Amino acid sequence: MSARLNSTQPYALGLFRIVVGLLFAVHGAASLFGVLGGAAGTGGTVDAGTWPGWYAAAIQLVGGGLVLLGLGTRAAAFISSGSMAYAYFNVHQEHALWPIQNGGEPSVMFCWAFLLLVFTGSGAFGLDQLFARRAATHGERAPEQTPVTA
Repeated sequence: MSARLNSTQPYALGLFRIVVGLLFAVHGAASLFGVLGGAAGTGGTVDAGTWPGWYAAAIQLVGGGLVLLGLGTRAAAFISSGSMAYAYFNVHQEHALWPIQNGGEPSVMFCWAFLLLVFTGSGAFGLDQLFARRAATHGERAPEQTPVTA
């Protein structure tokens, strides 16, 4: 049973990456363009260039899109994780210590989900894997890929 589950790990990781990236990108699009309820459910958008809201939304849209596609996954996930750590400690934690009390649960979950992707890579279905395969078949040096093992 364990060997069978281990063989599907890259696919589960790829699906995890796609869902997390999609949710993050949609959150950024909502804040920047007012779609799907807009910034923080107000139906509006954040003003261009305002700190930290506009920059956070831009990181969410671009970082989420890159993670969704599996393109530059580790770097995009690192920046996205850091932005969510910033959001938690500088926006939410001043209201209360625990995420359940201060509304910071999404920030914490995204932060740790992206941090996981920094260490695991894109898994299956990512453009990173496609480019690595293409480079290997053309005799080019492929980017370093860390295999996911238990």
